[in-house]
Amino acid sequence: MAAVLSEIVIRRARGQGIGARMIEFAIAEAKGRGVRLVQLTSNAIRKDAHRFYVRLGFKPSHLGFKMALK
Repeated sequence: MAAVLSEIVIRRARGQGIGARMIEFAIAEAKGRGVRLVQLTSNAIRKDAHRFYVRLGFKPSHLGFKMALK
């Protein structure tokens, strides 16, 4: 499995296909290394990001949880 840990495109550069090319590059690298699954996480409130990942072929798969420690 390969994991995409972070993908950030600065606001003024969004909408130019940069993020898609970054993910497509990561997928191609993973395939070239024999990886059969790519996984990523996205903040639950980032519905725009969720639609972006679905357009690229990802499918929602699980729900995560966090606990802030004081």
